[in-house]
Amino acid sequence: MIDIILLILSLLTMMIGLAGTVIPMIPGIPLIYLGYVIYGFSSSWQHYGENAMIFWGVVTVLMVLLDYYAGALGAKKFGASKAGIWGSIIGCIVGVIFLGFIGIIVGPFLGAMLGELLSGKTHKDAWKSGWGAFVGFLAGSLFKIIVGISMIGTFLWWIIF
Repeated sequence: MIDIILLILSLLTMMIGLAGTVIPMIPGIPLIYLGYVIYGFSSSWQHYGENAMIFWGVVTVLMVLLDYYAGALGAKKFGASKAGIWGSIIGCIVGVIFLGFIGIIVGPFLGAMLGELLSGKTHKDAWKSGWGAFVGFLAGSLFKIIVGISMIGTFLWWIIF
């Protein structure tokens, strides 16, 4: 009975994590990983083991880093200078702190634009860098959703089969 309860708790944690891949204030991928940990402890790791946990642990850390740097990577891809890239990173952090959900979208965009303008770039270049930060955010979000679904799908595959 306790195994079923912990399986349900694991799956519920993973579903909240999947929602967190699109809701910025919820740590999506780390919660999905936590679901693995909960079920692993309850089942004595019989369905998956150390290698799976190391692999998904590394993926989780990389995804957390991507969360903060996706906007900066997008800005760089669209030609941002170092000032625009740093502006995007700072904008993401400040945006989340002060504006929550909206801040994670608007912060990198405005930060990249402000960084470019302060470094003497034209409004057109600043806009391009800001747009790149926004595109980076969208690409990072899409990638998080794909990884989250892959993690949950793998978990279910191991548990069912």
